[in-house]
Amino acid sequence: MTSLFTSPGSSLRPDPGLAHRRAQATLTVTGEDGSPLAEQDVLVRQRDHAFGFGCIGFELIDWINGRSQDETGDAELARRWTALFNKATLPFYWGRFEAVRGEPKTAELRAAAQWFKDRGVGVKGHPLLWHTLTAPWLMDLGAEQIDQALRERIRREVADFSTVIDTWDAINEAVIMPVFTAEPNAVTTLARQKGRVAMLRLAFEEARAANPEATLLLNDFDMSTGYECLIEAALEAGVEIDRLGLQSHMHQGAWGEEKTHDVLERFSRFNIPIHFTETTILSGTPVPEHISDLNDWQVSAAQWPSTEEGEARQAEEIQAHYRRLFAHPAVESLTYWGLPDKDMWLNAPGGLLRRDGSPKPAYDRLHELIKGEWWTPETPLRTDEAGRVSLEGFLGGYELEVDGAVASFELQAPGASHLELRVPQRSAAVTGIR
Repeated sequence: MTSLFTSPGSSLRPDPGLAHRRAQATLTVTGEDGSPLAEQDVLVRQRDHAFGFGCIGFELIDWINGRSQDETGDAELARRWTALFNKATLPFYWGRFEAVRGEPKTAELRAAAQWFKDRGVGVKGHPLLWHTLTAPWLMDLGAEQIDQALRERIRREVADFSTVIDTWDAINEAVIMPVFTAEPNAVTTLARQKGRVAMLRLAFEEARAANPEATLLLNDFDMSTGYECLIEAALEAGVEIDRLGLQSHMHQGAWGEEKTHDVLERFSRFNIPIHFTETTILSGTPVPEHISDLNDWQVSAAQWPSTEEGEARQAEEIQAHYRRLFAHPAVESLTYWGLPDKDMWLNAPGGLLRRDGSPKPAYDRLHELIKGEWWTPETPLRTDEAGRVSLEGFLGGYELEVDGAVASFELQAPGASHLELRVPQRSAAVTGIR
């Protein structure tokens, strides 16, 4: 692979097709006293992507909390997880998080969030407000009490996790929320009274009050004009939406280029960064087309195997989907909805690892993209007489090493920039970017 780094004066330029994902920087390297480190050999390494390559971390919660039933297998799962992803989604389904009122599972979720954070992984909580898997004890309350309980729950979680979780799906699937009929629940009852926009306002304003620095998403599976209309109504009402979450569970076949392009064009018009929050592409038989609700397709894992043909197709479709989204400037993050087939949603063969933990071709294909084609390799450079090196690389976190001392820096925005990097003997800090 050709290095994206160049020495001063080099005419080498990368393919401009991903210019929005790359930066060109002149880096002035100085010593601890601020004097330029002229004519010095340095080594530059990329450490992280600015783009969010995510996955759910549900399967690792028990292992992190010392409750693993398969220590060796879970440790290997954790290794494969961290080798590929830099964003984790953790479950805050109210009915499971606080099945008994006043007894939330805060400690175990905090331990999981901290584990990911300690490894440089950003963490998102999913979701704060949803009509499904909500607390059953809410059904015993009146409308005003339900409203108050929702507000208290949102503030509590956002505040309690503020040091380890900085991103939340504030509200999930609000388009269907007031008309949801699959199961009785208190959230739908309240949504029928308040309306969709009022429910959005409740979720976003309470979360914002608890942590003004949090990034808050509106998340939905409904890619119809109904979702667009809800976004428009919420924005007109003054609801501050930080990111748009688009689900893409492809249990009935991959979207393909045409649908993906259509979805991106329709939702990028709001000029709000887009997160593909829930992506699944199968390596087995698709769900029949006549099934309108994926939850109605109830089969066992044994009845829905991953196949060799399906795995080859999955690898091609995942590669194409990731390429399309990485190429679109409105997309900021993509989360895959489950690494192993074991414990996949609806028993679907949609993971990147088989049920025995071995990698499918899709895992290797994704690794080739994220840590290969879209990754700046470790590159030796030499500073000029003014202590400068020029580099061109993918946006993200980097480190520069000189004589055993390491300094960290970031390429944060596409285009040209100038960074001044001070390199002490044993530590480092960026002293200025302009």
